[in-house]
Amino acid sequence: MFLVFYAILAMVLFLGISVYKAYVYTKMPMHGRLDLYPVPKEKGHAHGGSYYEQQEWWKRPRETSLASEIIDMLKEILFIKKLFENQRSLWWLSYSLHLGIYLIIAWTVLLVVGAVTELAGGTVATSGSAWGMLIYYLTPLVGWAGFALATFGALTLVFRRQMDSTLKKYTTPQEYFNLLLLFAVTATGILVWGGDLSMSSAREAMANVLTLQPLNASSLMVVHIVLAGFMLVYIPLSKMSHYVGKFFSFHMVNWENDPNLPGSKIEEKIKANAQNSPKTKWAAPHISGQVAAPAEKTSAQG
Repeated sequence: MFLVFYAILAMVLFLGISVYKAYVYTKMPMHGRLDLYPVPKEKGHAHGGSYYEQQEWWKRPRETSLASEIIDMLKEILFIKKLFENQRSLWWLSYSLHLGIYLIIAWTVLLVVGAVTELAGGTVATSGSAWGMLIYYLTPLVGWAGFALATFGALTLVFRRQMDSTLKKYTTPQEYFNLLLLFAVTATGILVWGGDLSMSSAREAMANVLTLQPLNASSLMVVHIVLAGFMLVYIPLSKMSHYVGKFFSFHMVNWENDPNLPGSKIEEKIKANAQNSPKTKWAAPHISGQVAAPAEKTSAQG
């Protein structure tokens, strides 16, 4: 039963911490307005420029499109568009990892759907209803593709960061740890479920978790579940939580260029944020805070 409660707790903490981080982002002070153009939500400026370039722009109606902004954002979130355009060789490895993770998430959803179907009295097998057959064939197809791509991407990115002199210089120990943790989880997953190509045993394990029944787990499965649970809690606490921050960095930082007009919401935000006192103590005289004392001269300096 420990593994069942451990798995449930890990999933709850993953979702809870992710939601909390999103909430924290919504309460952060207004960013410095250094907008990057073109801004996808502005109509008529797809190739650069801005609404502000028009003569007497403040007298003109400002047309925006939330749909255009979301589409451009999804290109980056789902396909890592900027990396594809600027560093294609690294994109193949990075996107392999990300696509693998997306597929593993979809595989987990399929396991839940399949387990619920069976618990409700349905059949997930090669014979039976079209729904049961769809879940039966789709689960291993998505699962094995996800595990293979994520394992390949995590391992090759470790080697790439070691062999590329520029990447090696800027890669921190935490980034190696993140990649190796992902590799360990996906590799043990392949070993655990490798004896059952249909992944029916994974669906049975999910049914046990949903009904709070003990798992008939091997030593390898225990290692896999413990690693996966730790990873779920660790991800939203680490820099890998960029899946939460990307929306805010695009929508509220790069593309937030609403005009600061009298009586506007932007003016209200600016006035409110101007009242925030700095939390960091700076030595600069124009920042309110404790001024650092000058360092004493050593005897060698006279």
